[in-house]
Amino acid sequence: MLRAVIIDDVAIIREKNCSLIQLHCPSITIVGQASSVASGINAILEHAPDIVFLDIEMEDGTGFDLLQKLPFVAFKVIFVTAYQEFAIKPFKCSAVDYLLKPIAPAELIEAVNKAQQLVNNDLVQLTLTTLLKNIEQPNTLKKIILKTHDKLHAVALQDVVYCESDKNYTSFYLINGQIIIVLVTLKEYETMLDNYNFFRPHKSFLINMLHFDCFVKTDSVIHMKNNAVIPLSVRKREEFIQLLAVL
Repeated sequence: MLRAVIIDDVAIIREKNCSLIQLHCPSITIVGQASSVASGINAILEHAPDIVFLDIEMEDGTGFDLLQKLPFVAFKVIFVTAYQEFAIKPFKCSAVDYLLKPIAPAELIEAVNKAQQLVNNDLVQLTLTTLLKNIEQPNTLKKIILKTHDKLHAVALQDVVYCESDKNYTSFYLINGQIIIVLVTLKEYETMLDNYNFFRPHKSFLINMLHFDCFVKTDSVIHMKNNAVIPLSVRKREEFIQLLAVL
């Protein structure tokens, strides 16, 4: 059985979420509840949970404040929030799960299953550290967590030259020549990295404009600084030329 603590500043929400977890996640035992950053820290230190369901906005601070006040995070975290603006790219890019209020049972089960897969505390610390750094400056996202079958890679976005799709897989090509292949579609990464200087010139490619070298009009191809040559589709040509005009 996994031990869990629920931290939320609204009592009725804590009780509702507790009931949902007990109903849909029989492998979890609720060992404690808290209503603030301060009481949440005490509950975590007292009960040493395996999973914490953590609200983001509380009266005495945020869930991020709580995590930063702990010397080490040896538990899995599932953020719970009613605010859509928080449930965005920094979470997905950091491979940290979140649930929107009111919690949907199917999403709860999925988040718990993902949390159970993070058996290594060092990996938990890596994902949370990445999230906290990304949250500090959400408009200049610094790192993305890439999960392969046996590793989690913390990759600086500035080191990504381009991504290439192969059905349900995406290959990340880094400036140092490394290639990281993950079981996530390119479409999902396009959504994640929107507004972070990435552009999708072709259905099979997503490029980092930081590493753009030149555009050959006659061949309709894009040359990257690592010598990669990326095709530009006809339907994306005008959009790309407009993008170049404002760089």
